[in-house]
Amino acid sequence: MTTKLEDKHAGNGDLVGEGQPYLGEKYQENGKPVANGRGEISVKQEANGKCGVPRKSLNMYSWQEIQKHNQKADQWLVINRKVYDVTAWANKHPGGSRVLNHYAGEDATDVFRAMHLDLDIVKLYLKPLLIGELAPEEPSQERNKSSQLVEDVRELRRTLEAMNMFKANPAFFFLHFVQVLILETLAWLIVWHFGSGWAVTIFISCLLTISQCQSSYLQHDLGHLSIFTKSKWNHLMQKLMMSHCKGLSTSWWNHRHFQHHVKTNIHPKDPDIDMGALFLLGELQPVKFGKMKIKYINYEKQHLYFYMVGLPLLMPVYFNLESMKVMCLQRYWEDIAWVSSFYIRHFITFGPFYGIFGTILLIYLVKFLESPWVTYVTQMSHIPMRMSKEENQDWLSAQVLTTCNVEQSIFNDWFTGHLNFQIEHHLFPTMPRHNYHKVAPLVRSLCAKHGLQYVNKPMLEAFGDIVRALKKSATLWMDAYYET
Repeated sequence: MTTKLEDKHAGNGDLVGEGQPYLGEKYQENGKPVANGRGEISVKQEANGKCGVPRKSLNMYSWQEIQKHNQKADQWLVINRKVYDVTAWANKHPGGSRVLNHYAGEDATDVFRAMHLDLDIVKLYLKPLLIGELAPEEPSQERNKSSQLVEDVRELRRTLEAMNMFKANPAFFFLHFVQVLILETLAWLIVWHFGSGWAVTIFISCLLTISQCQSSYLQHDLGHLSIFTKSKWNHLMQKLMMSHCKGLSTSWWNHRHFQHHVKTNIHPKDPDIDMGALFLLGELQPVKFGKMKIKYINYEKQHLYFYMVGLPLLMPVYFNLESMKVMCLQRYWEDIAWVSSFYIRHFITFGPFYGIFGTILLIYLVKFLESPWVTYVTQMSHIPMRMSKEENQDWLSAQVLTTCNVEQSIFNDWFTGHLNFQIEHHLFPTMPRHNYHKVAPLVRSLCAKHGLQYVNKPMLEAFGDIVRALKKSATLWMDAYYET
């Protein structure tokens, strides 16, 4: 059931009213907005004709009606009580069409604010997609969510914005970039001076492995936040770090990684927990495979396959093949050019010492050494945590239940690229990583207030929990597979 409302904020497809620097407009329990100076000023300006925007009539919708529009061919979502039809826009979305589809029929206010750094740009795209708003009697979020918890999370974000926690320190990222340049240059100088013997090759491979991992962290930062004032520079630098320095498609990584962030550990929306037939993760997939008598491999020993296959082959085989496949099928010509420059650079710098075949072996030796590092860092915070089907939880619960932290130390911060603070990173993806440790106490306090377990563990324990989680999943599969 829909009705019409004469909208005094016509054309206001943005998240916030004029003059509002952040999201989080408060609403009373009856759904009506709490009066504040900013909103009143906006209304008066438009009433005086200063905004120059024609008034129009907006539909009012109930949550029951909105939740029906959750299919690929019919996608509505709610942002700050405004209803948007994003069906036609989905394929143009820079973060990938699946990110929008994952939130179709739901309140996307908090995930929208979390994933977008520059609201002024995205508001321009939202305006033509506006089709209505929630009816006054409807709550600001779905009824299964705690309004107090949601408001507390938004209040925390406002506090962190006031503390400038979302402002990047260019010197921090510049020094990490210099670290990568020094390692790459040092590797070439060592080969040039000492030759290409086995001992030298192993040593420079270690240097290049460290460079590759630090490049991963830099491109990860660039994927989430704009360090530079112009987005084109951010785009260029991410291409440089991901495609030129690592030889992987930036678009492939962005679309995959953003899905992971918006629906962490949710089947089948998070691609990071889809290991195909090789590994069964969580509690649902093993039971499903077991009841269907599916046994592609001996899942009883999947924790051993993790050591033999997962650790050494994630980077040189799985990620590389997946990246190449997506680049070719989707015709990402720009990415193909950048990735080609990765191999050309290696042939120019190391080809004179190793030849073409030897240079290829060097490249994949480095990826082989990098793979365990990246696998442990990326998997230790998620595989041991909760995995489920879609439950449409609030933003805080969805992230805290599916991620965990690793204890802070100078080494842990450097080794993981500050991704030992996964909880804070998932709650605030656009926050510069050098600020995670500053906001962690506030997040922990908020979790305690609402009875959510904030998991923080030693690094070696986190490594071991990956294998223990795989063993647990294998046991669930065995019980379902062998039951009579």
